[in-house]
Amino acid sequence: MTGLIGRKVGMMQFYNAEGNVIPVTVVETGPCVVVQKKQAATDGYTALQVGFGSKKARRVNKAAQGHMAKAGKGAFEVLREFRLDDVSPYEVGQEIKVADLFKVGDRIDVSGISKGHGYSGVIKRWSFGGFPGSHGTHEYFRHGGSIGNRSYPGRVRKGKKMAGHWGNEQISTQNLQVVDIRAEENLLFVRGAVPGAKRGVVILRPARKK
Repeated sequence: MTGLIGRKVGMMQFYNAEGNVIPVTVVETGPCVVVQKKQAATDGYTALQVGFGSKKARRVNKAAQGHMAKAGKGAFEVLREFRLDDVSPYEVGQEIKVADLFKVGDRIDVSGISKGHGYSGVIKRWSFGGFPGSHGTHEYFRHGGSIGNRSYPGRVRKGKKMAGHWGNEQISTQNLQVVDIRAEENLLFVRGAVPGAKRGVVILRPARKK
């Protein structure tokens, strides 16, 4: 298996064996259930479709209900695919738990949707310094200033830092260390912060850049 679906519970302090305090993020990791097996012969690639979280069946359309019913675990809140070279060891309806994939000391990558801050100005979004508060500045304190040149290039360059929508986008935090695993509670303790707000859905994968 190449990853798991989880839910961010929140942050707390964790005491290691030496008595040092470590900031950790608690992630609820399932268990995840295999909903579908993608085969190269029929789908063109091999992967596992995994479900996480429960959802009322009446809030899912009939097509999705029939699709999820094959796993025999009810309706799922989230469905994600994970590419695998060989899916034969897994069966539809099988539960995949955190201890099956990770162990204490592993390095993982965590992906999620970052917190949204709405439409923000350049000072809040990009930490611009703004304009002087006196010396002739008149009604122009929190602006971004000039955004381009004259005849050349004659346009605003791509990637110019300006006001706009801040956050609410998928980002990944790499090389986070697994501090503790509580398999009976399906909890994973990760050192540091992970993207997103509390109860946000995150994807856990083994680190690609160890």
